[in-house]
Amino acid sequence: MLSTLRALWQADGAFPSGSFAFSYGIEGIVALRHGLDARELKRLVAAALKHRWASYDRVALLRGFRCNGDLAVIAAVDREVEASTLVESLRVGSRRNGASFLASHARIGNDLAAILRDVVRSGECLGHIAVMQGAVWSSVGLDENLAQLTSGYTVASGLITAAIRLGAVGALQGQEVLADCLPLIEQLTMNETPLELESFAPFLDVAAARHAQADLRLFAN
Repeated sequence: MLSTLRALWQADGAFPSGSFAFSYGIEGIVALRHGLDARELKRLVAAALKHRWASYDRVALLRGFRCNGDLAVIAAVDREVEASTLVESLRVGSRRNGASFLASHARIGNDLAAILRDVVRSGECLGHIAVMQGAVWSSVGLDENLAQLTSGYTVASGLITAAIRLGAVGALQGQEVLADCLPLIEQLTMNETPLELESFAPFLDVAAARHAQADLRLFAN
């Protein structure tokens, strides 16, 4: 029961992980499409979960989780994420989000997070968010299944929250989209974990790349 409560704690949008500053490509997509309705948002979130999160972020998360605090192994996974994230704004955003996540956990007394924060500052690790989440969530008592569910939920809710803040959909519409995505997240966590990091979400990559050149931006990426 306590592990479930800890998963809820980590999935809480009020946790100061720094994710509020990132739109995960949504701001760029809204600009490209000149708007986004609830039905389109649902398709977009589902595609991001299937073609990015399930085969890439989830894999990085699980690898970080299974490192058991081994800094050398965590750093190796981190470097692989860096090398395979082609869009600069997504690389930088992932590292910044990871740094905020580690800083928050370090300040509330998580020893591994404090060590990882210092290792990232020294340059030995890069601090990509999915890898850091896996490592830290293992240390706070989540099991692999709860870690995956928490990760999938935070990705979906982050996309939807960004769309709400941009005025693309209303709060109730956003909650309806999120509720519809929950069975998909559960289904994806049951899939076999790929051996390699794989992602094919060109619509998000293109939107994020264009967004980085925008004159006016609400989000960092």
